[in-house]
Amino acid sequence: MQISIIGLGWLGLPLAKRLSSQRHIIKGSTTSEEKLKTLDYDNISCFQVILKEGSIAGDIEKCLSGSDILILNTPPGLRRNPDSNYVAKIEALIPHIVQSSIQRVLYISSTSVFSDGYPFTDITNKTLPDATTNAGLQIRKVEELLYTNTSFDTTILRFSGLIANDRHPARMMSKRKDIPNGNAPVNLIHRNDCIGIIEAIIEQEKWNLSLNASYPDHPTKKEYYNKICKNLGYKLPDFSQGTLSNGKVIDGSYVESLLNYSYTHKIY
Repeated sequence: MQISIIGLGWLGLPLAKRLSSQRHIIKGSTTSEEKLKTLDYDNISCFQVILKEGSIAGDIEKCLSGSDILILNTPPGLRRNPDSNYVAKIEALIPHIVQSSIQRVLYISSTSVFSDGYPFTDITNKTLPDATTNAGLQIRKVEELLYTNTSFDTTILRFSGLIANDRHPARMMSKRKDIPNGNAPVNLIHRNDCIGIIEAIIEQEKWNLSLNASYPDHPTKKEYYNKICKNLGYKLPDFSQGTLSNGKVIDGSYVESLLNYSYTHKIY
């Protein structure tokens, strides 16, 4: 099977390597011309593609050509560019998907489409998104644009916070002061589990679904990051005292039952 991946980054590149090892033919994109020169792997054809508000720059037609499945792995990047219109970028991409050979889209979304609450909100696979943040609202709109398009089938896969040995939020947390919501539960998932779940969706042809994925343990932020920072030799983070914590608990058990998948990579 031929699969295109928009976004060969921290998650997309190891995903591409894994799918390629399973005898899939992979095409992928990067925004960096410099990075393009280094992405030379067997069965992974790389193209420079830049999503813009209202247009697409680069070789989008070549990147999608001949593929049956598109994995759309492009986070909104609103922390760095809060005024960016992520929705407009995906709106510009959709006509290219429609005109291509793509029949199925797997959109890598985020559990930020669910708002935090007090007491903590339990988020199951039946919970409807209720985002209030700019990022959450834009991601939710992109979910709707893809899911309601009748030219292709779409599965929405919402990951909680992504971690791996080469990228862990504890490093940044250790540098912060007066961190709020210390008693809120953490919702995290290891990159290897993300790749395993994506692979299972493709192999089992689970389409036209909305899925939430998160490791089943949910310690408090203070408990979790103090432990991780101590283990890694980082300075302990400074959590604020005496304030109520808003949060949510992402229940990822439906993914386990649907795909007969077990979360194998612990968050500790």
